Amino acid sequence: GIEFIDSYVFNKVENIGFNSTVGRYVGYTEHGVKNAEAWNKGPQLGQEQAELERFCKPNAALHYR
Repeated sequence: GIEFIDSYVFNKVENIGFNSTVGRYVGYTEHGVKNAEAWNKGPQLGQEQAELERFCKPNAALHYR
């Protein structure tokens, strides 16, 4: 399968990322965990899921034909 990951990095440390396999944001640092909890409840999650449907899935389908 294909996985879409959108990572947010600060000072070369990945703090948080959207992971399409789990369908939500995952925090990797203390600050990232707090943001993930908030972002999973807010409009950010829907925006990531829309980007997955709009851009990633159609392009993956073209690539793997």
